[in-house]
Amino acid sequence: MAQLSEIVSYCDDLLQIVEYQDYCPNGLQVAGRPGLRRLVSGVSASQALLDAAVARGADAVLVHHGWFWNGENPRIVGMKRRRMGTLLSNDISLIAYHLPLDGHPELGNNARLGALLGIDIRGRFGKGPGGGIAAFGELPQPLSAAALAAHIAGRLGRTPLHIEGGPASLQRIGWCSGGAQGWIEQAAALGLDGFISGEISEQTVHAARELGIHYFAAGHHATERYGVRALGDHLAQKYELDHEFVDIDNPV
Repeated sequence: MAQLSEIVSYCDDLLQIVEYQDYCPNGLQVAGRPGLRRLVSGVSASQALLDAAVARGADAVLVHHGWFWNGENPRIVGMKRRRMGTLLSNDISLIAYHLPLDGHPELGNNARLGALLGIDIRGRFGKGPGGGIAAFGELPQPLSAAALAAHIAGRLGRTPLHIEGGPASLQRIGWCSGGAQGWIEQAAALGLDGFISGEISEQTVHAARELGIHYFAAGHHATERYGVRALGDHLAQKYELDHEFVDIDNPV
């Protein structure tokens, strides 16, 4: 049986959590039983994911969006109490990695998203070590905005919201999973034809049009399903764990 403490220490080092200034604690957030045979992973530590973990007899839950965010109410009441109670009453651990999982060069959300879309990483931008957690590269061949939107939809299983602002033909593309729409100015400054992220704000529309860059809002959840699954599979192979990724549907 693998030891929880060993796995968490390995992940902390692998993802270089000390290099990040994050909005939540990375690593072990709730301690359960010390031994680990069965791991359930998912994007967010919602009640639905925790219930799925209990049903599967999991020893630990691995997520991208955990708990204890900066500025949140610290009281353990209501929804938070129910979630916490599910873990504690079943002796299940919660392990969470946020920005470090976005930025990892092989297992990270942006590395896996680029691979899924068929775009090799040529450079990095945004914030974070190694040049930033956002990435850019080139499509194998130029595409129209409509064709790229269709490609994203086919790979992610949902149609992105496209804001037209750039050239008729796109090849140099930037991307960052989740809520990175605020980095559209950096993407435009790099001379990219398009920028893909998860979410969109009101001002993103005007920025895309005025900066001359296409923007594709492909969904926060949809763009962040891949890093935590890759990390879970990696741990399963290294520590001989039974791992299952559970995708709790989220349209955002």
